[in-house]
Amino acid sequence: MDYSSIGTPEQLRDPNYTPALHRAIPLGIQHVLAMFISNVTPAIIIAGAAGFGFGSDAGALGFPDMTYLIQMAMLFAGIATLFQTIGLGPVGARLPIVQGTSFAFIPVMIPLVAGKGVDALPALFCGVLVGGLFHASLGMFIGKIRFALPPLVTGLVVTMIGLALVRVGIQYAAGGVPAIGTPEYGSLLNWSAALVVILVTLGLKFFAPGMLSVSAVVIGIVVGYFYAMALGMVTIESIAGSWNNAAIFAAPIPFKYGLDFSIAAIIGFCLMAFVSAIETVGDVSGITKGGAGRQATDKEIEGATFADGVGTALAGIFGSLPNTSFSQNVGLIAITGVMSRHVVTIGAIFLIACGLIPKVGAIIRTIPIEILGGGVIVMFGMVVAAGVSMLADVIWDRRNMVILAISISVGLGLQLEPNAVQYLPDTMRILMTSGLLPAAIIAIVLNLILPDPLSAESTKLMSGGLAGHEKD
Repeated sequence: MDYSSIGTPEQLRDPNYTPALHRAIPLGIQHVLAMFISNVTPAIIIAGAAGFGFGSDAGALGFPDMTYLIQMAMLFAGIATLFQTIGLGPVGARLPIVQGTSFAFIPVMIPLVAGKGVDALPALFCGVLVGGLFHASLGMFIGKIRFALPPLVTGLVVTMIGLALVRVGIQYAAGGVPAIGTPEYGSLLNWSAALVVILVTLGLKFFAPGMLSVSAVVIGIVVGYFYAMALGMVTIESIAGSWNNAAIFAAPIPFKYGLDFSIAAIIGFCLMAFVSAIETVGDVSGITKGGAGRQATDKEIEGATFADGVGTALAGIFGSLPNTSFSQNVGLIAITGVMSRHVVTIGAIFLIACGLIPKVGAIIRTIPIEILGGGVIVMFGMVVAAGVSMLADVIWDRRNMVILAISISVGLGLQLEPNAVQYLPDTMRILMTSGLLPAAIIAIVLNLILPDPLSAESTKLMSGGLAGHEKD
């Protein structure tokens, strides 16, 4: 796609510019394709952890609510995106920010639901609701503490989110957690399905033009789906059963699962909301820098944080998972150079339409876990890459290297060896072994208390220059 034909360079950098509709619609759908699978994957991961069936077992073992979780993931990603692009009072950055289901909360959510089925959902969604309200409250002062969230911190947080999730991708590609300990786990059949997705994705990403390249992950999963079908991993009966059992249209149901007060869930979601807010600061800064060549304003940062929180709280009421800004779409804006928020609004409307049609979620539910594994290996790797890209803006002196080293060592180490803190209370143990929270806290604290030699040198030079000027 020739993006220069959409408008002048000044227009392309203007968030309020609206391209012609015949160009804006494919650009909006392009944003949806870039995040679609990433958006529904957390719902599938949490449903799988809770014990709901999916893939070829969906008909026999599946829980009808998995389709609902997928449906709500699409619907509330679209609604939260509208908060960002259109805005509502102080809510929203009025920037082309695409919202989606957050990966950051997965390490905290999995222990809360593991093996508990639908019984875990009331406590989970109570945590989502309260955590969302807390997240929204951060918008009142996030601009004032922005000095404590430089690229070193935001880049580290995004990198840790990806590193915390890569294990999930490998487990899925090998056959999923339920298959661990069985002869099928890690079989050539399972890995071949995942590798088809990865190879098709890489081929399209680097050798296909325009929208084919942007939607490489989605197309890779579709190709992998047909490959799995040819090998008998997906049956026509399971597809027909999921399709026939899903309604044509269904509205979201408030408090569908009820709410169950859980101190572990509430503390976990509130603390992870702070981590998610740090991620959003990085994403908003990346959008304004990549799309408009400027720094994000405090008002934009605050509005984006409000939208994150309000979107998450609303999602919790209707049985959906936390929302956040999506890093992959930040990269898409940098590639296209199209800063129009109205383009993303079109994508949001498309997401909302998909969320109101359960048959879309029913089809997604039949995707074999190995196929999803191939897709999420790429997606989680790209999250790590996005974090590394943010870290590229850091001046790597000894101070910053030490901060990064200690933060990653403790955060990733606790995640890899959770028994190291087995004597902590359950709530604290879950938060510490997520890896994200300790890494973020260590990075923020060390960044604030360790002296910055570059700042000291700048102060010294300025003092010397002023002294020399006075002497003259």
